[in-house]
Amino acid sequence: MKIDAHQHFWTYDPETFAWLTDDMAAIRKSFQPEDLKPVLDYYAFDGCVFVQVNQTEQETLHFHEVALQNPFIRGVVGWTDLFSDRLEENLEKYAGMEKVKGFRHIVQGEPAGFMKNPQFVEAVKKLSRYDFTYDILIYPPQLKDAVFIARSCPDTRFVLDHMAKPLIREGKVTQWANYIRELAAHPNVFCKVSGLVTEADYHHWKKEDFYIYLDMVLNAFGADRLLYGSDWPVCLVAATYEEQLDILESYFSGLSETEKAGIFGENARQVYRL
Repeated sequence: MKIDAHQHFWTYDPETFAWLTDDMAAIRKSFQPEDLKPVLDYYAFDGCVFVQVNQTEQETLHFHEVALQNPFIRGVVGWTDLFSDRLEENLEKYAGMEKVKGFRHIVQGEPAGFMKNPQFVEAVKKLSRYDFTYDILIYPPQLKDAVFIARSCPDTRFVLDHMAKPLIREGKVTQWANYIRELAAHPNVFCKVSGLVTEADYHHWKKEDFYIYLDMVLNAFGADRLLYGSDWPVCLVAATYEEQLDILESYFSGLSETEKAGIFGENARQVYRL
């Protein structure tokens, strides 16, 4: 099974999508399943994982319906209020929805220490009781907190989105790499090789710019804990689908067929229970 483990759909409106800055004007429009399906078919993908955009329960319910209507969407990573008094009730509800596979919170927009909040830790622990994953969306300075939550919730499967957004544009590696190694020491953490082009210079990157960062995650996590994700349509501000895919296919070309099959689908199938 070949899977794009990280993509989005949305119906654009300027207020909700204020985070789309002027340099991201190319994606200030709606993106729907009928836009992505031909692309995935062309590159022989069997499906994708549809990841949350806005932090509402209504969006998660809607995304599940969209996934049911489009069989190529194999799973949904949604959002639920992990601080809600009704969390247990909500998780039971989502457990009955076949396409909901896990949750994430936009922690990159939260202050340092957010993931150390005892209530947050207890909530993330509860996800494992329902076989849900938790996607970690952070910036490099928050990696220390990611290590804390991974250590605190050993039964929860974590997926690190976008390699924690290393500072590719600035060429910074060392501090990020040190924490990546520490995070990867926890076997319950997986890592998406995704979202790289948008962390580089949008208009002047070259494939080799990413290789030192890919070296780090491959050495730290191993091929059996890496997942390919396009981050479509966000990637389109800096690359076509083909270009971002080519970066990773070129880099991983020397691996065994089994290892490549894992990164480009099998690992996602196992982690998200697709």
